[in-house]
Amino acid sequence: MKLCILGSTGSIGTQALQSAENLGIRVGALAAGSNYRLLEEQCRRFGAERAYIGERYYSHLKTALADTATKVVTGEDALDTFGADTDCDTVLNALTGIRGLRPTVHTLRAGKTLALANKETLVAGGSVVMPLAEKGILPVDSEHSAIFQCIQGQVRPKKLILTASGGPFFGKDRAFLEKVTPADALKHPNWSMGSKVTIDSATMMNKGLELIEAMHLFGVSEDKIEVIIHRESIIHSMVVMEDNAVIGQMGVPDMRLCIQYALTYPERYPSLSEELDLARVGTLSFYAPDGDSFPLLPLARYAARRGGTAPAVMNGANEAAVELFLQGRLSFTGISDVVIKVTTEHTPLCDPDIEQIETADREARDRVLQLAQTM
Repeated sequence: MKLCILGSTGSIGTQALQSAENLGIRVGALAAGSNYRLLEEQCRRFGAERAYIGERYYSHLKTALADTATKVVTGEDALDTFGADTDCDTVLNALTGIRGLRPTVHTLRAGKTLALANKETLVAGGSVVMPLAEKGILPVDSEHSAIFQCIQGQVRPKKLILTASGGPFFGKDRAFLEKVTPADALKHPNWSMGSKVTIDSATMMNKGLELIEAMHLFGVSEDKIEVIIHRESIIHSMVVMEDNAVIGQMGVPDMRLCIQYALTYPERYPSLSEELDLARVGTLSFYAPDGDSFPLLPLARYAARRGGTAPAVMNGANEAAVELFLQGRLSFTGISDVVIKVTTEHTPLCDPDIEQIETADREARDRVLQLAQTM
């Protein structure tokens, strides 16, 4: 195997490189947006033949790697085709947000194996992506990896159960949430993740995005997916079979486990993850999600039922709202307020192509900025 990582300096990317090094997987190409210093270190350590960096940092990285054989490229179009244009046979898409959509499409069209950690790709563009996935997509998110592992050798399950940690504000009401700061929201109890996905976990939008992603990956309808709060993050997800047997996948909350399975599927090898000690864990708890305090999960179900461009609008609005919250320009509860308004006022376009999806995304972001100025 020869691996290309899109988003190599982020949380998933850095852990993927740890796993690749542990497994002796060759790394041929690495892409990042702005962290050129870390990208330089990665290129040197793994002997990457190609590197992508955002245009603002291109000259810095090119100069830094001038004494190596690494070819440095930049530009929006270059990122779209970066994975497809390499001689790597596997591409891990760990980009953040809808920016990962076009690289996913080009990777699949090139016939390469896609390991997907960019859930927004399927949320916004699942109807465009899935017809291209003749060889399937290897899921990297812990929940989808768990379901993927549970259904190996099984007939189609009766129902999927996505587990959610509940984030840092489990059990809190809206009055409490109105006072939440970005620093508060970035303190996830179990997982170490990037800022955007950590905020999504705090609002429960992350689970809504994962619900729509699961619909595309596993070919099930919204009503066949249950979400349950599991505070310990030990059971990563479950499937219910026709006879009501429940099969779950467990492990310590360590993304390297599901990253490695995507890279080595269908084989398993020793990993960097700790072995699960159930006696030390002691108790596993489960709760129904609170749709009143965390209304973005019910909104995701609404968008999933509406279909067309509705999920893309919801996703784009959420990305914009989270960015405003992190900048201190929108309250925590303001995230759900504006995302709900933008999504529910949108009239979905059925069977959109990629350009129409991107247009819907841009319009949703613009609408969020407009609404935020009045709040």
